[in-house]
Amino acid sequence: MTTMHTPTDGGHDLRHHGDAELREAGPGLTDLAVNVRAGTPPEWLRERIAGSLTGLAAYPDGRAARAAVARRHGLPPDHVLLTAGAAEAFVLLARALPAARPLVVHPQFTEPEAALRDAGHRVGRLLLPAAGGFRLDPAAVPADADLVVLGNPTNPTSVLHPAEAVAALARPGRTVVVDEAFIDAVPGEAESLASAVGRVPGLVVLRSLTKTWGLAGLRVGYVLAGPETIGALRRAQPLWPVSTPALAAAEACSGPRALAEAAAAARAVAADRRHLLGRLAAFGELRDATPEPRGPFVLVRCARPAGPLRLRLRELGFAVRRGDTFPGLDGHWLRLAVRDRRTTDAFADALTAAGLV
Repeated sequence: MTTMHTPTDGGHDLRHHGDAELREAGPGLTDLAVNVRAGTPPEWLRERIAGSLTGLAAYPDGRAARAAVARRHGLPPDHVLLTAGAAEAFVLLARALPAARPLVVHPQFTEPEAALRDAGHRVGRLLLPAAGGFRLDPAAVPADADLVVLGNPTNPTSVLHPAEAVAALARPGRTVVVDEAFIDAVPGEAESLASAVGRVPGLVVLRSLTKTWGLAGLRVGYVLAGPETIGALRRAQPLWPVSTPALAAAEACSGPRALAEAAAAARAVAADRRHLLGRLAAFGELRDATPEPRGPFVLVRCARPAGPLRLRLRELGFAVRRGDTFPGLDGHWLRLAVRDRRTTDAFADALTAAGLV
């Protein structure tokens, strides 16, 4: 059974993100807390970004990057807005779109709700239950919700909702925002609604280059939506919001070489995730939260409170993401980034050293 509408933050720290696990502990930890692909950005992308530095004297011109993103998704350029990461897109949506009854589907990335609250909105919540595998039931969304936000695949649950179920949320007078920041880590980008933009009424899709390409420090992402929505967001955006190096990255990551590399990386993530789940299965105190996780991370529930375990793992050299800052989760949950097999095996050894059985 889903749980509805919480008018306050319920004590959750909506501004806590995985990078805090590393800042709090200092350097030297193996990072399982941040969902950025290890070993990135690749050399060819670093070179492309570095090559853009000769043009820093000129104001950024986003036309080529916008056209490249549009081609990548088979959309007209007026359906694309480049942003300083998906985080800026959430702020623009909260400020620019009229919404009397916004609703955020949780557990999910908390920045959309934080942005809506900062913009003065009273935010409703739909809490998807762990007992149901955190699956979305479109009928559970109140008919009067005029702005609905959800992730696909969802951070931190790693659930990939069927595109049909997400599209079923659309109705006249409603904006449906789908955060697809991790969809390029899913082989074939299964269940993506990017190509449906312009055909599904009120659909807004957000993408990020942070995760697959390791560009968290560059800040680049984009919004796909109908021209009217894109225009409203652009009017709320400051001048030249995306830097010349970030524009170079957006153009490069939309080309055939990048798409082929991302597809190969998604297949590797799927294989590494299977290995991680296999190793975790040896520990009866941990339980997979999602029957079929599809993101580059997994959510686990610990039989004991997870706080002491997280700190012990930090002592053993591993940073993991606490789950209790996500609405709908409590202090028994941890999120683990998918890494290569050697890292996973070392992490399993650390779990044993931490006393898990």
